[in-house]
Amino acid sequence: MINKRLLIKNLLAHNDENSFYDKKRQLNLHTKEGKAKFLKHICALSNSNPSNNSYIVVGVEDATNEIVGDDFFDDSRIQNLVNAFLENPPKIQYENVPFPNLPKDKVVGLVTIKPKSKTSYFKKCIHTIEANTYFVRKGSNTSPTTEKIPYSKQNVETVISIESSSRNNIEHTLESVLDFINNRHKDLASQYKVFKELFVVCWAGNKKKIRDKEYYSRVDIELVTEQVKLFYSALDEVSIDYDENSFVITEYISLGLNDKTSYYPFERVSLTFFDNGYYKMKSEMLFEPPQYNRKMLHHIYNSNLSLLGKLQKGLLLQPSEINDLENLPQIMMICYLNGFEDAKQKLIDAKPFLKSIDNPFVFISFKEVMRILRKMKYDKKNE
Repeated sequence: MINKRLLIKNLLAHNDENSFYDKKRQLNLHTKEGKAKFLKHICALSNSNPSNNSYIVVGVEDATNEIVGDDFFDDSRIQNLVNAFLENPPKIQYENVPFPNLPKDKVVGLVTIKPKSKTSYFKKCIHTIEANTYFVRKGSNTSPTTEKIPYSKQNVETVISIESSSRNNIEHTLESVLDFINNRHKDLASQYKVFKELFVVCWAGNKKKIRDKEYYSRVDIELVTEQVKLFYSALDEVSIDYDENSFVITEYISLGLNDKTSYYPFERVSLTFFDNGYYKMKSEMLFEPPQYNRKMLHHIYNSNLSLLGKLQKGLLLQPSEINDLENLPQIMMICYLNGFEDAKQKLIDAKPFLKSIDNPFVFISFKEVMRILRKMKYDKKNE
């Protein structure tokens, strides 16, 4: 069982970027350009490593190797993006890895690209990349190629060595459990559960009971045996269920208009543990967007567009309007889910302006809305 935090440290210690791993300050999958860059690296790393895993580490300064972290990214459907654009797509996995010196809401992302013998290439264009384009790694560079890509085993021994030196042990596991409960979450109710005498899941949050059902807010859930963060949210609430073989997280999101909000089931993530030392993770989208009176929603939509217009023009906002910005991302999402097709793009265009607001909750709300919309989009298996 590989300790992903150790793996990242060992990758970063191995000279600089090379043909089996890349590092990024952050991923930007909100834009076509950002998606194209991500897919280009996936394509190149897969083609250059047909016999071993390859990796992308996210949340690292390129020049200094400093670990600065990135936002928690919980999109298990990122595979659908790869499948949509690449022929012979490799299997990939995105994991969120906590590091001790990072803030609670920051992690290091680890993208694992599984080996695939068939050559990957773009089956349709995106941004400036044309269809039928092939990419390879040449040292630390990703380059397009028109030449036949040879089957290479040059990185196999190096990658196996790095992965072997990153294996977990009981000392790492115990230290991680104690750190999770006693240091990082000493102000919250914390629990742990051992599965199959191998896997340890820790979780913490503000616990409350509604109709004999426990819910958690400010939730942090980790599979500490692999140093992987399974769930983190400062806003949403979850319920947790488990037995001897499985651990199930059901996420709820709060939506509403005019101070009338309700909780809606959003997604269920199930981990099933097996005696042979493996586990399987399955995600199921549960969300059914609430529908509102279109005439009322049209009025609310126009009011929020007016507020966005003032913000983008740099006009002075009244205190009440600044408060309204906290709810603006959610309202724009509700409008989009009720047929106002332009609402999503208008919200994306407002990103730098929302980020500049002194109230940090405004931008947190924006990122949460974009996370929900992205997951819904990939769930439909659209581009």
